[in-house]
Amino acid sequence: MDYANRKPKSPKRKPAKKQGANKKQQRGAKPVADRRPVPWLVVVIAVVLIALFTYLLVQINGKSEQVEQPKIQPAPADLLPEKPIERWRYIEELKSKEVEVDVPEREVGPPKLMQCGSFREKSDAERLRAQIAMAGLESQVRSSEGSSGVWYRVILGPYETKRDAESDRHKLQRNQVFGCAIWNWNLD
Repeated sequence: MDYANRKPKSPKRKPAKKQGANKKQQRGAKPVADRRPVPWLVVVIAVVLIALFTYLLVQINGKSEQVEQPKIQPAPADLLPEKPIERWRYIEELKSKEVEVDVPEREVGPPKLMQCGSFREKSDAERLRAQIAMAGLESQVRSSEGSSGVWYRVILGPYETKRDAESDRHKLQRNQVFGCAIWNWNLD
Protein backbone atom coordinates (compact mmCIF):
# COMPACT_ATOMS: atom_id res chain seq x y z
CA MET A 1 0.00 0.00 0.00
CA ASP A 2 1.33 3.45 -0.89
CA TYR A 3 1.19 5.49 2.30
CA ALA A 4 2.67 8.63 0.78
CA ASN A 5 -0.08 9.13 -1.82
CA ARG A 6 -2.93 7.90 0.37
CA LYS A 7 -5.83 10.27 0.79
CA PRO A 8 -6.60 11.29 4.36
CA LYS A 9 -9.78 9.92 5.87
CA SER A 10 -12.61 12.33 6.28
CA PRO A 11 -13.17 13.31 9.94
CA LYS A 12 -16.20 11.79 11.65
CA ARG A 13 -18.87 14.20 12.73
CA LYS A 14 -19.50 14.40 16.43
CA PRO A 15 -23.09 14.44 17.62
CA ALA A 16 -24.28 17.79 18.84
CA LYS A 17 -24.06 18.29 22.60
CA LYS A 18 -27.09 18.89 24.69
CA GLN A 19 -27.65 22.40 25.85
CA GLY A 20 -28.04 21.44 29.52
CA ALA A 21 -24.52 19.88 29.87
CA ASN A 22 -22.30 20.84 32.80
CA LYS A 23 -19.81 23.67 32.12
CA LYS A 24 -16.90 21.71 33.67
CA GLN A 25 -17.49 18.83 31.29
CA GLN A 26 -17.47 21.24 28.33
CA ARG A 27 -14.05 22.63 29.40
CA GLY A 28 -12.47 19.17 29.34
CA ALA A 29 -12.52 18.21 33.04
CA LYS A 30 -13.05 14.59 33.92
CA PRO A 31 -16.44 13.57 35.18
CA VAL A 32 -16.68 13.08 38.93
CA ALA A 33 -17.17 9.33 38.58
CA ASP A 34 -13.73 8.95 36.83
CA ARG A 35 -11.67 10.57 39.62
CA ARG A 36 -9.81 8.32 42.02
CA PRO A 37 -9.95 9.01 45.75
CA VAL A 38 -6.78 10.23 47.45
CA PRO A 39 -5.11 7.44 49.50
CA TRP A 40 -5.08 9.28 52.84
CA LEU A 41 -3.56 6.35 54.69
CA VAL A 42 -0.44 6.44 52.48
CA VAL A 43 -0.13 10.21 52.91
CA VAL A 44 -0.34 9.93 56.71
CA ILE A 45 2.27 7.12 56.85
CA ALA A 46 4.66 9.14 54.65
CA VAL A 47 4.34 12.24 56.87
CA VAL A 48 4.95 10.16 60.03
CA LEU A 49 8.06 8.51 58.52
CA ILE A 50 9.52 11.88 57.46
CA ALA A 51 8.89 13.32 60.93
CA LEU A 52 10.51 10.28 62.62
CA PHE A 53 13.56 10.47 60.34
CA THR A 54 13.98 14.20 61.06
CA TYR A 55 13.73 13.56 64.85
CA LEU A 56 16.42 10.85 64.68
CA LEU A 57 18.77 13.12 62.73
CA VAL A 58 18.39 15.89 65.31
CA GLN A 59 19.04 13.44 68.18
CA ILE A 60 22.27 11.99 66.78
CA ASN A 61 23.62 15.32 65.53
CA GLY A 62 25.43 16.34 68.74
CA LYS A 63 26.31 12.88 70.11
CA SER A 64 29.45 12.35 68.00
CA GLU A 65 31.38 14.92 70.09
CA GLN A 66 30.46 13.30 73.41
CA VAL A 67 31.68 9.76 72.58
CA GLU A 68 35.35 9.23 73.43
CA GLN A 69 37.45 6.84 71.44
CA PRO A 70 39.26 4.26 73.59
CA LYS A 71 43.04 4.55 73.36
CA ILE A 72 44.86 1.42 72.27
CA GLN A 73 48.22 0.89 73.91
CA PRO A 74 50.80 -1.23 72.13
CA ALA A 75 51.59 -4.58 73.69
CA PRO A 76 55.04 -4.94 75.26
CA ALA A 77 57.60 -6.92 73.28
CA ASP A 78 57.94 -9.59 75.96
CA LEU A 79 54.30 -10.62 75.52
CA LEU A 80 54.81 -11.63 71.88
CA PRO A 81 55.20 -15.36 71.20
CA GLU A 82 58.55 -16.72 70.09
CA LYS A 83 59.24 -17.28 66.43
CA PRO A 84 58.54 -20.93 65.56
CA ILE A 85 61.43 -23.13 64.52
CA GLU A 86 61.16 -24.39 60.96
CA ARG A 87 61.16 -28.13 60.74
CA TRP A 88 61.51 -28.21 56.95
CA ARG A 89 64.97 -28.23 55.42
CA TYR A 90 64.14 -28.11 51.75
CA ILE A 91 64.12 -24.30 51.72
CA GLU A 92 67.86 -24.15 52.47
CA GLU A 93 68.51 -27.06 50.14
CA LEU A 94 66.77 -25.31 47.26
CA LYS A 95 68.75 -22.13 47.81
CA SER A 96 72.08 -23.94 47.51
CA LYS A 97 71.04 -26.42 44.81
CA GLU A 98 72.31 -26.08 41.24
CA VAL A 99 70.38 -27.57 38.37
CA GLU A 100 72.42 -29.24 35.66
CA VAL A 101 70.81 -29.64 32.27
CA ASP A 102 72.33 -31.82 29.61
CA VAL A 103 71.70 -30.15 26.24
CA PRO A 104 72.85 -32.25 23.32
CA GLU A 105 74.64 -30.49 20.52
CA ARG A 106 72.56 -30.07 17.42
CA GLU A 107 73.66 -32.40 14.70
CA VAL A 108 74.41 -30.67 11.46
CA GLY A 109 73.21 -32.86 8.64
CA PRO A 110 73.63 -32.50 4.93
CA PRO A 111 72.76 -29.14 3.41
CA LYS A 112 69.09 -28.53 2.69
CA LEU A 113 67.70 -27.23 -0.58
CA MET A 114 64.18 -26.02 -1.17
CA GLN A 115 62.53 -26.70 -4.53
CA CYS A 116 59.58 -24.44 -5.31
CA GLY A 117 58.75 -25.62 -8.79
CA SER A 118 59.72 -27.78 -11.77
CA PHE A 119 58.69 -26.68 -15.26
CA ARG A 120 59.02 -27.81 -18.87
CA GLU A 121 59.40 -24.22 -20.11
CA LYS A 122 62.23 -22.00 -18.93
CA SER A 123 59.97 -18.90 -19.09
CA ASP A 124 57.66 -20.43 -16.45
CA ALA A 125 60.62 -21.10 -14.18
CA GLU A 126 61.90 -17.53 -14.65
CA ARG A 127 58.42 -16.17 -13.80
CA LEU A 128 58.42 -18.10 -10.50
CA ARG A 129 61.99 -16.95 -9.82
CA ALA A 130 60.85 -13.31 -10.26
CA GLN A 131 57.93 -13.88 -7.87
CA ILE A 132 60.35 -15.29 -5.27
CA ALA A 133 62.65 -12.29 -5.80
CA MET A 134 59.69 -9.98 -5.05
CA ALA A 135 59.39 -11.80 -1.69
CA GLY A 136 63.00 -10.81 -0.95
CA LEU A 137 64.70 -14.19 -1.47
CA GLU A 138 67.27 -15.32 -4.02
CA SER A 139 66.59 -18.42 -6.07
CA GLN A 140 68.21 -20.27 -8.97
CA VAL A 141 66.86 -21.98 -12.05
CA ARG A 142 68.65 -25.27 -12.74
CA SER A 143 68.02 -27.52 -15.69
CA SER A 144 68.06 -31.29 -15.33
CA GLU A 145 67.85 -33.99 -17.96
CA GLY A 146 65.38 -36.77 -17.21
CA SER A 147 63.89 -39.71 -19.03
CA SER A 148 60.99 -37.52 -20.12
CA GLY A 149 63.06 -34.54 -21.29
CA VAL A 150 64.49 -31.34 -19.86
CA TRP A 151 63.03 -29.91 -16.65
CA TYR A 152 63.75 -26.48 -15.18
CA ARG A 153 63.79 -26.53 -11.37
CA VAL A 154 63.50 -23.40 -9.19
CA ILE A 155 65.56 -23.97 -6.04
CA LEU A 156 66.62 -21.96 -3.00
CA GLY A 157 69.54 -22.68 -0.73
CA PRO A 158 71.66 -24.36 0.45
CA TYR A 159 70.54 -24.04 4.07
CA GLU A 160 72.57 -25.30 7.03
CA THR A 161 69.52 -26.24 9.09
CA LYS A 162 65.96 -27.21 8.30
CA ARG A 163 64.75 -24.38 10.55
CA ASP A 164 66.30 -21.78 8.20
CA ALA A 165 64.63 -23.44 5.22
CA GLU A 166 61.26 -23.52 7.03
CA SER A 167 61.57 -19.82 7.83
CA ASP A 168 62.04 -18.97 4.14
CA ARG A 169 59.20 -21.32 3.15
CA HIS A 170 56.81 -19.50 5.52
CA LYS A 171 57.95 -16.17 4.07
CA LEU A 172 57.15 -17.46 0.59
CA GLN A 173 53.72 -18.70 1.70
CA ARG A 174 52.90 -15.23 3.03
CA ASN A 175 53.75 -13.94 -0.48
CA GLN A 176 51.43 -16.48 -2.18
CA VAL A 177 54.17 -18.91 -3.32
CA PHE A 178 53.02 -22.40 -2.35
CA GLY A 179 54.26 -25.91 -2.98
CA CYS A 180 57.88 -25.52 -1.88
CA ALA A 181 59.50 -28.74 -0.61
CA ILE A 182 62.65 -29.07 1.51
CA TRP A 183 65.10 -31.85 0.53
CA ASN A 184 68.55 -33.12 1.44
CA TRP A 185 70.26 -32.44 -1.86
CA ASN A 186 73.70 -31.78 -3.15
CA LEU A 187 74.41 -28.83 -5.43
CA ASP A 188 76.04 -31.06 -8.05
